[in-house]
This record gives sequence, structure tokens and C-alpha cells, in this order.
Amino acid sequence: MVQVQQRVLIAVALLMGAPASARKFYPDDPLVRDPKPLPVEKVRKHGINEYFDFFQNTFWEPDKEEKKRHDPVPSEAVNTLGEVPDSAWFTNFQSPVELVQAAFCFVDGNNNGNMRQSEPLSNPSWFPVRESVSPSKGRKYFLKFDPMSNPEMASAADVIGSKFFYGLGYNTPENYVVNFGRRQLTVSEKSTYSDPRGHERPMTDADVDDIMRKVPKDREGGYRGMASLAVPGDAIGPFRYYGTRTDDPNDIVSHENRRDLRGLYVFAAWLNHTDSKSINSMDTMVDDGGVSHVKHFLIDFGAILGSDSFEPKSPRAGNVYLFDFKPAAWQFLSLGLYAPTWMRADYPHIREVGHLEYETFDPERWRNNYPNPAFDLRTPGDTFWAAKKVMAFSDDAIRAVVATGRYSDRRASEWVSKCLIERRNRIGRTFFNDVLPLDGFSVRDGRLYFEDLAAKYGFQAARRYEVAWSEFNNETEMKTPLRGAASFAVPSSAAEYLAADIRGDEPRKTVTVYLRGNRVVGIDRTW
Repeated sequence: MVQVQQRVLIAVALLMGAPASARKFYPDDPLVRDPKPLPVEKVRKHGINEYFDFFQNTFWEPDKEEKKRHDPVPSEAVNTLGEVPDSAWFTNFQSPVELVQAAFCFVDGNNNGNMRQSEPLSNPSWFPVRESVSPSKGRKYFLKFDPMSNPEMASAADVIGSKFFYGLGYNTPENYVVNFGRRQLTVSEKSTYSDPRGHERPMTDADVDDIMRKVPKDREGGYRGMASLAVPGDAIGPFRYYGTRTDDPNDIVSHENRRDLRGLYVFAAWLNHTDSKSINSMDTMVDDGGVSHVKHFLIDFGAILGSDSFEPKSPRAGNVYLFDFKPAAWQFLSLGLYAPTWMRADYPHIREVGHLEYETFDPERWRNNYPNPAFDLRTPGDTFWAAKKVMAFSDDAIRAVVATGRYSDRRASEWVSKCLIERRNRIGRTFFNDVLPLDGFSVRDGRLYFEDLAAKYGFQAARRYEVAWSEFNNETEMKTPLRGAASFAVPSSAAEYLAADIRGDEPRKTVTVYLRGNRVVGIDRTW
């Protein structure tokens, strides 16, 4: 049961003077989406200082003591199946086909599920206004460019990242590669320019010329950029990866305990998003059917894959924190002779890609630029949940999303696709091994069916499983074993709930499946 509903039910029981029930399941379990949000009257706009965020999470990481105990609290913001319901944070796509469709379309601003495509016109007029631009249709975009040393690198990464993370379930901006000529950059009356001293004044054509001299040109003398459509709603600042917003009544689960933020570690590792931090997020106030509430976005993907936005990624990126004493100590004590595997990695010389590879990629040892509280409290349940979503991207789906980066050199798209395919496989092989990776439970013709994901994807041979059935008391959570029920045929019983405890060749790794009639209503895992 999602925390939201639990708290509402407890509050109602207290108001009516009745004791709160300790039931494990409720009639509407498993929830597929959060309850309708409560209206948010007023929120505070705030920013997060990048240097403060770095020092706080590097030297005084929230919940560091809990992490040292190696006993993080169970993940929250999940339903009784261990899945993340649709919410202001996350949206589920149910099939690989939907994952591919999500790479090219975005849910409209009302979040009502209608898909739309709003790619910029092929020949718009762009009007510089502060950091943003507005094309002829009136939509507001942020326009970013590549470094002179690596044309296409950051723009492709930003576009590819926005579409992958959207397909994985997160709210992201709509990002597109755009090509245009100098004449299409028109200075409007509202255009302003800040000089190196921070003084703001009206922008001139000379200012635009000065900016564009620092932008690489294509073979025809034109420019390539990344146009990012402003996210819907009124921006109110980034979210943190710990705590909650005290001014948002819907934000009741500590961020470091959310499965969708803990599991984000796996997605960041897959795409080498080493810049997963608070300032690359954005909360906005949106209107949903007349109810104003906060929606949470991931933004700015220019530092994923082999790109570090303004230059290729350092080989350190993804392998050690920016400030990490241990590898520096090893280098010092060995007089520079010690060289970890990642220092010996071989990168192809493709300017559009930067530094991206897969042969030294270790999903469990991957590192963000600096510690992230939610990442460091992840459990095997979180990484299994996320690995399932990564593995749902087929080879063709990955190639299709990479193609949206519009690399002009075919070697770039082929190498990025190959790296993501190989990194995907390492993620599945690693995190499916941490649990008993059974999924897709259903009851058909009186039998309980499921699939072993490790066997499905060829990471392990098919295994034999043992099952023990029990009647389950939903009020006391006590199990009464059913004698002789040792097959996957659902036993006859008058009990409202049945529980099937499944084991493989490692006794500590189990899956318990709960049935209400012929419907799977709950899954518990041990590891």
C-alpha cells in the first residue's frame, strides 16, 4: 500500500475514534497510480547553490550514518507489487513498444495521457531573450550549443538523454536537435545581454555575432543547437535528493527513500549520467483538472554518455567521485604505478562521442560526480526494479533513440548504441543476480505462472523452484501452511488470501506472491 493511502486511512480512523487497521492489503491494491493530488495553495521558489550541494553531499551526506549501518529503511512510494505507481514524479510505460513511442513523443502539459509531438519547425526564426529563445510558433525554448572541440557531442547527449529518461518514466523537457543559419537569429526588442561584469543591457546584433563565433559551424556554414522546450508550469526551483518539501502536502515520502529516486542510480549508470544532482532537476506548479500541484522534472542531460557538456568526459567520470581519497592514496603510495582498470580503458577517437566505453563498466561500482543520498540508500529491490526497465529496451529500441541525436558520423551512432547495449546487458546480469529475479506473475487455468528474467535474457540457465503455499490472514499477517500444496497449481482454500513462498537454489533469496482469488495483489522479496 502506498504511503499516501496509509496515512489517509490512519487519519480517518483517528478522527472517527476507531483503531487504525493493520491490514496488509486493501480492496484497491495494487495501486497503479497515486491518489488525486491535494491542491497546493502556495509554495516557495528557491534555488540550490551548486557549491553548497557539492560540499554538503561530499563531506556531510544526509543519512550517512544510516548508510554506514548498511540497513536502509525499506523503499517507499511503491505499491504492493513493489512497483512505482504513476505520480507527479513518474509514469509507467507498459511495453517495449510504448518505450520506443515515448522516445519520440511527450505527454501533454495536462498529463492526461494524450501523446503529442511538438518538434520545432525546420526553419524557425529564433529571437534571443536572455537564456531562452522563442521560435515563430511562440513556444519558449532554451537553446544550447556544442563546444568547438567536439561538435554534436553535447547536443546529441542532451537529446538522447531526455528521450531515454522520459521512456524510463521520468518527467523531462522536450529536447531536439535544430539546424539554422545566422539570419534566423533575430534580435527582438525584448532581447537582453549580460556583460562579463553582470550588467544587463539591450542585446545587439554584434552581441549575437560574438556569441556565435564560439559555436562550431557545420559544412554548409550553418549552426547546430539543442532546443529544449520550457517545461510546463511555473518553475519553483530544484528538488533535493533527501527530505521533503514542507510546503507541498503531497510530498510525504522522504526523497532518499523513494524507489524511483533510488532506482535512478541504475539508469544514471547505464547512460553515464554522472551529473545526477539537485541543480539538474526542476519542480513546477502545474494545473491538473483545476487542481494546482507540484510536478517534478529531471533536466539538463548534456553531461551524459561520453560528454561533459563543455568537453569530453574524463576517464575518472563514472569511476570515482570528484573528491575521492582512496584512489588518490593508492596513486601516491604506488608512486603512480598503480593503475585501476578504468585508467587503461580504450576509447575510440570519435569527436562527436567524447569518452564512452563499456568494457570496464561495473554497474555496482559506478559513481556519480559526488555522493547522492538516494543512490547510496538503494537496495537490491530498487536495482532489480530499475534493471527490469533497462532490459525492456531492445537493441533496435536503443538504436532508434540514439538516432534522435542526429550524429552526422555513422561511427558515432554505432558506437553509442553498442556501448548502451553492452552496458544494458551488464546491468541485467549484475542486478538480476542480487535477487531471485522472478517477474510477470499471473494465474491461468488454476496455476501460478512467472518468468525468470535471468534465464529469459540468457544470463543463467533455467532453474528449478520450490513452492510452499499458505493461507494468509490479512489482519494479523500470519501464514497457515497448506499441507501437500507443493506445486504451482493454486490449492483449493476458503481463505480470502493465499501466499506462495518460492525458492530457488539460494535459500536466502525468496519471492512471496500473494493472491486474492485468481489475482496477484502483492509480492515480497528477500535477498
